[in-house]
Amino acid sequence: MEVGVTDNRYDLLIIGAGMAGCTVGVRAAEAGLRVCTVEVSADIGGSARHAGYVWSMPSHEAMDKHNPGGDDDLRRHLVDNFPGAVEWLREFGADVGERQPILPYGAGYRFDTNHYLELCRKKLSENDNELLLNTETQHLVVEDGEVVGAVVSSADGGTREIRAAFTVIATGGFQADPELRARHLHPAARDIELRSNPNSAGGGHRLAREVGAAFGKENAGFYGHLIPSGITLGEDDFVELALYYSEHCLLFNLENKRFVDETLGDHLNTIELLEQPEARGLLVADARVYRDWMTAPYVEGAVAPDKFGITAKRGGRVGMAESLEEFEYLPEEWGYDGKAIAAAIAEYNEAIREGKASPGHTLDPLPLDEPPYYIIETVPAVTFPFYGILIDTQARVLDESGRPIPGLLAAGSDTGGLWYRAYGGGLGTALTFGLTAADTAAAALSVR
Repeated sequence: MEVGVTDNRYDLLIIGAGMAGCTVGVRAAEAGLRVCTVEVSADIGGSARHAGYVWSMPSHEAMDKHNPGGDDDLRRHLVDNFPGAVEWLREFGADVGERQPILPYGAGYRFDTNHYLELCRKKLSENDNELLLNTETQHLVVEDGEVVGAVVSSADGGTREIRAAFTVIATGGFQADPELRARHLHPAARDIELRSNPNSAGGGHRLAREVGAAFGKENAGFYGHLIPSGITLGEDDFVELALYYSEHCLLFNLENKRFVDETLGDHLNTIELLEQPEARGLLVADARVYRDWMTAPYVEGAVAPDKFGITAKRGGRVGMAESLEEFEYLPEEWGYDGKAIAAAIAEYNEAIREGKASPGHTLDPLPLDEPPYYIIETVPAVTFPFYGILIDTQARVLDESGRPIPGLLAAGSDTGGLWYRAYGGGLGTALTFGLTAADTAAAALSVR
């Protein structure tokens, strides 16, 4: 099969130019494939523009412990191939730091995503490759059961059919679509804040579903972080207002009860809070947590702003209590019973000293007994979902019977099955499976 012989025929058509799509494109171009990349927005990068680390779980043991519900083959593929993916980044010229711990169970690297994306932009536009911005994909083209390209439309209304030996879906998930959030995350997710670019609105999911793709487990959860209530996020707030330190606090729902082991991760606290009454809760730290965690870097080398102070300046619901007794002065309109929360904190402090706290506080088994207490009302914000298009370890999209759909690949946050109510790095996953998708196409085309 001869490819790349006309201006409208490519070896690879990539739908989406975030971390996954760009990685697929530049790896494929390095292999000599002719690539066309289609992006709905005015620029490449998507949510990767706001990230600063590429990381994953460093071993099968860590993956088994922290992500037991994920697909075993996909989990093993990520662990085995992530180190080589990082080396490829360095060889490509990306600015990648030294290995360091990320969260209690991960390892990764500080990573200048904007520099990498600019390297990608050059590669995706040179030689016979084409990069189309402000271009929406209308539908995939299928002939005799094989995906052979897509019909796209530009901002000026022009329509074009692009043919390709392989098509890659990499639009970044559906987190920007309230109805899809409500359907696949939780009914309350319709109204939560978006901690992501606004263009990942389920385009890839729609395209895949129309050609019979299978999707991962429902109730898989999502990656996001707790943020202060009452504040609308802007792009500059994605890191500054993320309350990563919740892992060391106590989190209470509107029934004035703890409902999760907070120390297992802020991303898990976020999922759990979404399922509580009104999807909001009171996050409580003491002076130790404020000193050691609230105003300290989340990971080595990161900026460490005073999130309590920033929240207060932005008009969020915050309070400070010099003692547990002062909790009774919580504003009534917040809807919490301050005395009940104070009693719950005292009960927790006694139980944690005896090793009997329930829920536990596994990774920070210390009492909250050093006043003053810092209080922020918090809500969930979503970055990307874990529910998505099923792929195999070659990044081939699978149908309902588990067979690959010919000509169709996927990578990044559009895909599902890997993570199930657990998280181990979005950029690392997009990088690893992006390289895999490119290699799958290159290998197939080399024998045609």
